[in-house]
Amino acid sequence: MLLNKTVAVVVPAYNEEKQIRQVLETMPDFVDRVIVVNDCSGDNTATVVLDYISRQGPVQSILNNNEGIACQSKYDRAENMLKEKQQTDMGYYIPSEIANKNPDSDRVILINNLKNGGVGAAIARGYKWCLDHAIDCTAVMAGDGQMDPAELKSICVPVLTEDIDYVKGNRLIHGGARLVMPKTRFFGNSILSILTKIASGFWHVSDTQTGYTAISLSALSAITIHDIYPRYGMPNDMLVKLNIAFCTLKEVKIKPVYNIGETSKMKVHKVIPRIAWLLFKSFFKRLWIKYLFRDFHPLFLLYHFSFFIGIFTIPYACKIISIMISGGSVSPATMLAFFFLFTSSFQSLLFAMWMDIQDNERLYKS
Repeated sequence: MLLNKTVAVVVPAYNEEKQIRQVLETMPDFVDRVIVVNDCSGDNTATVVLDYISRQGPVQSILNNNEGIACQSKYDRAENMLKEKQQTDMGYYIPSEIANKNPDSDRVILINNLKNGGVGAAIARGYKWCLDHAIDCTAVMAGDGQMDPAELKSICVPVLTEDIDYVKGNRLIHGGARLVMPKTRFFGNSILSILTKIASGFWHVSDTQTGYTAISLSALSAITIHDIYPRYGMPNDMLVKLNIAFCTLKEVKIKPVYNIGETSKMKVHKVIPRIAWLLFKSFFKRLWIKYLFRDFHPLFLLYHFSFFIGIFTIPYACKIISIMISGGSVSPATMLAFFFLFTSSFQSLLFAMWMDIQDNERLYKS
């Protein structure tokens, strides 16, 4: 426990037989449960974890199980319905099984996904276990050994003491980030961070791609866990979901760690287009859910007015370019229409973005 609160760490693992033992052995003592989600590995990851579990003694059960717990007040119908839904939604997750013989007394819990679902699906399954057992703070550490366990406390403490819903490690504010991060990774991270700022509404977030995070129990209850993007776009999708749920965010400085253990399996040239498309869809999802259905805001109209007028600007721009290439002269009416539409679209976009930044300022904690 940490500050008298329960702490669990979800460890997504795919073909990590060489590194997973080190991750387990270096886990800080204050961590109550370690949830290793083996994402249908083709190597001996599960065997290594089970061997580690067999060598550990039982731990004291301090976990709360939400199953069957119902509020008695007549005013708690919504709470009860939410708990019932959380208990019956296992069918939405990747088929899996708990491999432990004594899951109630083992510190390390091994969940084997029966088919490969991706890192996001593995984390979602671990989140589900922690939600069902009412863990106060749930962190995520990769199974490849590239996250310093000494920094776990600094990531968890804001969740437990500052009423922060989600804490992300930030490698980019570390002085050595440019020195150790591969240039392609740094460039890709920068592009995705810009797109994620716009899509998620967390305009001040810097390192959107790090997976070293901690989340509160209330935030886990506020989002639809099984709907988390199943693959490498998971950190970006999480930010959008948390913003829609009005969850608070904080970043803490962590060390950029590379070239320890196995190399990352992520292919930057394949991931960026896929995540960019995800963020494009997520942007409009956030606008419609958060600023129309849940709490109407003028920025919803300004954004859509900007895009609508911008579409009408394109034919005029194409016509002007075509005339200029052919050596002709553009009529004043065409130029006037173009500048009017372009200026209206651009100004609406700037006002919408300014309102978006102002409205979400309250959710980012420094």
